[in-house]
Amino acid sequence: MITRGGTRAGGWRNWAGNQRSTGVDVVHPAGADEIAAVLAQAAAAGRRVRPIGSGHSFTAIGRPEDVQLVLDRHVAMVDVDDTGLVTVQAGMPLHRLNAELAARGWSLTNLGDIDRQTVSGALSTGTHGTGARFGGLATQLRGLALVLPDGSRLRCSADENADVFAAARIGLGALGVLDAVTLQAEPAFALRAEEGPARLGDLLEGFEEFMTSTDHVEFYWFPHTDRCLTKRNTRLPLADGLTPLPRWRAMWDDEVLSNAVFAGMVAAGRRRPELIPRLAAVTAGGLGRRTWTDASHQVFVSRRRVRFVEMEYAVPRAEAPAILTELHRIARAGEFLASFPVEVRVAAADDIPLSTASGRDTAYIAVHVPARTDPGSWFAALESMAGSVGGRPHWGKLHGLDAATLRTRYPRFDEFTALRARLDPGGVLGNAHLDRVLGPVGG
Repeated sequence: MITRGGTRAGGWRNWAGNQRSTGVDVVHPAGADEIAAVLAQAAAAGRRVRPIGSGHSFTAIGRPEDVQLVLDRHVAMVDVDDTGLVTVQAGMPLHRLNAELAARGWSLTNLGDIDRQTVSGALSTGTHGTGARFGGLATQLRGLALVLPDGSRLRCSADENADVFAAARIGLGALGVLDAVTLQAEPAFALRAEEGPARLGDLLEGFEEFMTSTDHVEFYWFPHTDRCLTKRNTRLPLADGLTPLPRWRAMWDDEVLSNAVFAGMVAAGRRRPELIPRLAAVTAGGLGRRTWTDASHQVFVSRRRVRFVEMEYAVPRAEAPAILTELHRIARAGEFLASFPVEVRVAAADDIPLSTASGRDTAYIAVHVPARTDPGSWFAALESMAGSVGGRPHWGKLHGLDAATLRTRYPRFDEFTALRARLDPGGVLGNAHLDRVLGPVGG
């Protein structure tokens, strides 16, 4: 058993089960002083530390080699002021933050479709939602406090240590351990959700028009078919009233169909892969329409109980239709049998050095396979096509790129690695994965 604030030798696995570690020291610090002590002790002993949140990354970004620093005791709400600036300890899970904000009349501007991550993990890996006018979660940051590898602390904002703030908004856990973060919330709002079927060809022909047709737009394409499920969420004042789905309908759609039935189809496809195209057609054929209005965080977030591994590439928005057209050809030709839908989203350009949307309006294309499944040529095809247009992989999702290639995709890559060398010259906050994607410290 782990005692409060104690250390034990233990093992770890991520949510998908594709990343594991054994025989590491697991520590659960509470407060910045305890975090600083862990880092200082590790640095003195020549050991490496990886902070971890909820383990929702598919890459080995959080995989510990010597010491794992778990932030599950560092989860307090620090402050919410009357302008919507909310400061929280970095281990707070997003679902709890959403509930805390809603109770006070505030909402985050945009969210991804999973809320099980910690604030620190979501920020550090570049979590984003969808919306042509909106950036990822890190664009809502207004300040942060880092515990550095030598145990010192650094407060950062646009006005204080601005160079560190600029990079640490998406820091990969490589610059320091996030202690507390300040996010800009906005008055709570509702979303009118409209879901329904569409044809892939129609969406690709009018891609820009469709993806900008309202505030938050995405679609899911079912490989081996030309069918898609579209999701269009429009921002509305809470004062206009809410019309949430009846409880029975939400349970049937989101738990029974989207999770239990889908899990059965995925399992059937694993046993008999030749059935996957037929199962995809059955799933796509059952798509219906539904419209409802609810608090924003209730609409942004979906329940994901079927475990998978994922690759997602950010590409210039105009390039997405051609890539999806080629993926459709591959699936239609049977070159890979894909049982999960392909997710397509968009985001506005931002100015964060390691953001996948840095400097350009972006489309995101995500492919998935069931957990414990070889992604094979499906992931390889997306990676190759995205690479031909300068695509950038999500930092928390599977990819095969190294620092030499990533440097060509990010104009400010060397700015980030130079800052890393300054803040962590001993490579305390490293692991083999970061050595691959960022290069060795000072290398």
